[in-house]
Amino acid sequence: MAINEQTPSAQLSDEEELHQLGYAQELRRRMSGFSNFAVSFTIISILSGCMTLYGYGMATGGPVAIVWGWPLVGVMTLLVGLAMAEVCSSYPTAGGLYYWAAKLAREGRGPVWSWFTGWFNFLGQVAITAGIDFGAAFFINAWLNLVFGTPTYHWVTILIYAAVLLVHGLLNQFGIRLVALLNDVSVWWHILGVLLIVALLAIVPSHHQSASFVFTHITNLTGWHSTIYVLALGLLLAQYTFTGYDASAHMTEETHGAATRGPRGIVMSILVSLFAGWILLIGITFAIQHYTAEVNSATGEPPVQIFIDALGSTTAKLLLLVVIGAQLFCGMSSVTANSRMIYAFSRDGALPGSSLWHRVNKRTRTPTNAIWLAAVGALILGLPYLVNSTAYAAVTSIATIGLYVAYVSPTFLRLRQGSSFRRGPWHLGPWSYLVGWIAVAWVIFITILFMLPTVSPITVGTFNYTIVAVVAVIGFAGIYWLVSARKWFTGPRVQGTPEELAAIERELTT
Repeated sequence: MAINEQTPSAQLSDEEELHQLGYAQELRRRMSGFSNFAVSFTIISILSGCMTLYGYGMATGGPVAIVWGWPLVGVMTLLVGLAMAEVCSSYPTAGGLYYWAAKLAREGRGPVWSWFTGWFNFLGQVAITAGIDFGAAFFINAWLNLVFGTPTYHWVTILIYAAVLLVHGLLNQFGIRLVALLNDVSVWWHILGVLLIVALLAIVPSHHQSASFVFTHITNLTGWHSTIYVLALGLLLAQYTFTGYDASAHMTEETHGAATRGPRGIVMSILVSLFAGWILLIGITFAIQHYTAEVNSATGEPPVQIFIDALGSTTAKLLLLVVIGAQLFCGMSSVTANSRMIYAFSRDGALPGSSLWHRVNKRTRTPTNAIWLAAVGALILGLPYLVNSTAYAAVTSIATIGLYVAYVSPTFLRLRQGSSFRRGPWHLGPWSYLVGWIAVAWVIFITILFMLPTVSPITVGTFNYTIVAVVAVIGFAGIYWLVSARKWFTGPRVQGTPEELAAIERELTT
């Protein structure tokens, strides 16, 4: 597939490009292409998604769902990412998806497309932050259980979860330079962490599973009788992990060479995660020692028990710290990207209390209030875990559906534009239509799939409340639109003339 890029000299400067899109350079532009890639790669975080949902995969399809679901979903995600990257190159702004939808919709339909795309993106961003930090809380609780005997009660996990969100909020408010540095460090932490885990699991255990078990064995502990249905449900492990790469788009107003480096960040974060994640999953699956005991581990996390059984308690505790570190990096970056989306959506008046959420701190040049809205929203999404044992799977489904609906909406609108679409310096050439339509079809499939029940029988404690959250957001956004927003929301607002934009920028630097 040919990827077309123009040389930087053929482009406007980043600030001029942003001015043409109607916005002042309010956020500080200091990210390199590697840093832009690092944010998305960190949020995808194979050491977060793969590890926290590994137990779900063991029960929902087993090794076949884990090992073969990953490359299948990875290739389909790459197509979604390629289609997104092409649009990102044309509109490198922090608003990302909802801004793209507004510009690509047919005349008169931009505001409504922008509105619903933005609300789905908001739902997905908050849920992905919840899923990441929720997963970190599980693993921190497991480590505390191993080291200090801390109980793994649901309320203990929620307390740890709240503490993790608090730390990530404080880091993003007061330590933005440190956050930028840690994003770069995170890439190497993930890569070296995967290599360390796989190497130890390959060398140390005296027993490994057979290749036949790893690549052909199916396990179904869901209560459903259809193997195909269960294997399909098992795709959630991979699809949830492959989320958050829209961060490269949301960070374009802070990235040098945004029209090419933003798209590259999206695509490269998916590609690197695809290969590294597959190696990790295969390595862990070969190292399974006692399948049933590990699925039902007292630590609450099957991968932790696999480490203990295969490597011994001391080494397992050390590897667990490597995983927890990666998850904390991931959650930190997710709050960063989430806050930028909230900032941009509020800048255009779309959220209740927008004037509060898009306020920028003059000292740090960060949207402080948006950071805390992201953190509190994520905490609320995690609270049902107090009464619902499948709440984590529901949170991951909410994140996946919310984000992917928002991801593919601009792609669908771009396809409808046909040859009138204004391509940026990074584009797919004649492959745009084939890639785009496959991406749209895949997202329709997973949206339906991940709202279906995951466990049988269905009770209050096992109900997949994904559909409730999705319907609630659609209902709220729809009613808000009909009652009020359709009268005043016109899509992304320009901030003024070039002179007014320059005045905004001068005010922030004085």
